[in-house]
Amino acid sequence: MLHRKYFRRTLVSSLLISMVPSLSAASGFALIETNARGQGNAYAGAAAHTPDASTIFFNPAGMTDLEGDHLTIAMHKIIPHSSFTNEGSTAAAAFAGTPFADLNGENDDGGSAAIVPNLYWVKTLSETTKFGLGVNSPFGLATEYADDWAGRYHGVVSDLAIININPSLAYKVNDKLSIGGGIDVMLGTVTLSSAIDFGAICMAQFNYETCAGIGSLPQSGDGFAELTGDNLGDISVGFNLGLKYKISDQSTIGIAYRSEVEMNVEGDADFTVPTSAAFVYAGNLFVDTGLNATVNLPASFSVSYAHQVDSITYLADATWTGWSSYEELRIEYDNNSQPDSVTTNTWEDVMRYSLGLDYQYAEDTIYRVGIAYDESPVPSAERRTPRLPGTDRTWFSFGVSNQLDDGLSIDIGVSHLVMDTAETNNEFESSVPTLAATLTGEYEASVNIFSVQLNWEY
Repeated sequence: MLHRKYFRRTLVSSLLISMVPSLSAASGFALIETNARGQGNAYAGAAAHTPDASTIFFNPAGMTDLEGDHLTIAMHKIIPHSSFTNEGSTAAAAFAGTPFADLNGENDDGGSAAIVPNLYWVKTLSETTKFGLGVNSPFGLATEYADDWAGRYHGVVSDLAIININPSLAYKVNDKLSIGGGIDVMLGTVTLSSAIDFGAICMAQFNYETCAGIGSLPQSGDGFAELTGDNLGDISVGFNLGLKYKISDQSTIGIAYRSEVEMNVEGDADFTVPTSAAFVYAGNLFVDTGLNATVNLPASFSVSYAHQVDSITYLADATWTGWSSYEELRIEYDNNSQPDSVTTNTWEDVMRYSLGLDYQYAEDTIYRVGIAYDESPVPSAERRTPRLPGTDRTWFSFGVSNQLDDGLSIDIGVSHLVMDTAETNNEFESSVPTLAATLTGEYEASVNIFSVQLNWEY
């Protein structure tokens, strides 16, 4: 029983994980790196002021402000640092006072750099109507630790690649009001792995003498589990809506909403069982099998404001993300001997606040700065896992835009994210008492993001 619960928790944590590094740059496993222009001011005011084709993501109504047709291609390199320090991690309470009382293994950094691309195209259909197509990744994270690190039973590899294809329409109601909307078609693949303490399983079924005799003592008889899956057989679909209203020639407000998306994953569970743990086969356990799971990707709602005074445009944004929809992960295995497992997550809804400005330094040059505060949905150290060791973060951003030639421009953005120390005291959830190890320690984390974008107006 132990493994099913554990795997479900891992799949949940990593199914909300995408083609990026160990710490996603927005809250939870969301990714806000969907253009490089906004990177320069920490995405402040993005639903009210995104004067390129990437407005498809932030507010599709903004397409009506674009003259002609537009193509935008962006690339982001995300470099995370997430160093774990063990502070007394323990094996299950059943081993208290024995040589197996403490978890062995080294500290580790699960972060690894990754590249995230975006593409957007806007086509004029009439004087009042625009069509847009966006391709991006609104969710994502990947963590990778050493196979023998201290938290190997809680997670080793977590990787989910999500591609969002977002066709959109925008309509200009009048000179002040524009509306827009689109469909989100999400395709995802997931891979996650963890070590299995077959020595602890042996002690739950037999005794010390028997387990020592077959060479299967706790933390010395590890096996491995790898879960892979995708939603290609049941493609996930959601929607997004936007409104943009010009209060005056200088001031604009933007409102944008993205729906919750249900992702149904089917795949396989592959187990590596050491010879010393062959006893598990008697119960038809840890046999390679199919699996399926469902994860709810959260809705979001943004209100943005932009106000221009001479050469400076002031920007502000508040975004709500409904992470409370991330309540549990249920994994069902095709092998009936492995019962369903449920992991409770109890994440919380969060807010992201940002302020920034654009400074028109010259006719062909714009400088940007921005700051943001991004809340983490993880409610406590008990719910913080090494697959997603997120915490509250503060953004410091700057950027520059330059007009290269007629119709061509380039944007560059850089952000440094300072993260609060993340405490973890996460107990491995299992109905097998000897597997209930607790990972206790803290993460010192930060993220650097480098973004570049090419825009073509034609």
